[in-house]
Amino acid sequence: MSALLRDVTLRDGLQLTGKVLPTERKVRLVRRLLALGVPALEIGSMARPDLVPPMANTMELIAELTPEELQRCWVWVATPRHVERAAAAGVRNFQYCFSVSDAHNQANIGRSTEESLAAMPDAVRLATAAGGAIQLCLATSFTCPFDGPVDPERVLAIANDSRADGATDIVLADTLGQAHPAQVIALVTAVRERTPVRRIVFHGHDTWGMGVANTLAAIAAGAAMVDGSLGGLGGCPFAPGASGNTASEDILFATRPGWFTPSTLAGLVELTEELLPELGEPNRSRTVEGARSKAEAFEWVVRN
Repeated sequence: MSALLRDVTLRDGLQLTGKVLPTERKVRLVRRLLALGVPALEIGSMARPDLVPPMANTMELIAELTPEELQRCWVWVATPRHVERAAAAGVRNFQYCFSVSDAHNQANIGRSTEESLAAMPDAVRLATAAGGAIQLCLATSFTCPFDGPVDPERVLAIANDSRADGATDIVLADTLGQAHPAQVIALVTAVRERTPVRRIVFHGHDTWGMGVANTLAAIAAGAAMVDGSLGGLGGCPFAPGASGNTASEDILFATRPGWFTPSTLAGLVELTEELLPELGEPNRSRTVEGARSKAEAFEWVVRN
């Protein structure tokens, strides 16, 4: 059981840290992740730098990457103007994100869910004109930090709205990490069976320890891409109670895609152990902990 991993360390991972990594450091991180075989990355956001300071140098990072590298990279956008600016810089994969919950969308983007959805056709048009792909990314697909549980029918209504036509993927985000596997299976299955055919992406957080279980549930129900970050880094600055993403290492160790080997894990562990102390953040990956165990007969243990 596997799905494409998208590592979101450079966007959702960094955005809560309050620290801006230098552009050259971000470039090295992108290239090391791609060289290890990670299929896709989320590398930054077009959010206002004064609101999300760690994303301030996203445009500088984009400028340093080659078109071939950018083909495997996604950038978070919330308005047609974001798409326009990112496309002009060379981005071709756009994650157009808004919240199912109005209260969270107001806190996160400063507009209602309806306003974000109404602007999506222009975002799709601009992405298509640039020869790119655009995702419909639905934050708070399960719960909202302000309003509580989110009605799955509201998710389905947005997914079926004609203004979202043209999106290649739909991202279902457990922004707070409060979902459980049965919920994830139910929503992914409903989206797969009752909305237009799109690739389904699951974005999970590990706040309540369900990150890997929810990711596996999403894959079993039909998700073809899943998000994670190195060492479980991350969280939303506008979602009280949200903690780190599901760790990329944990997802990979559970799903075992063909490109993931013990040497690949060793490379990811090295990256995590370099980056998190630099940011002053703890490691939340149980796989990274396991990789440093004394069980030397196990091929996944990192010995260096």
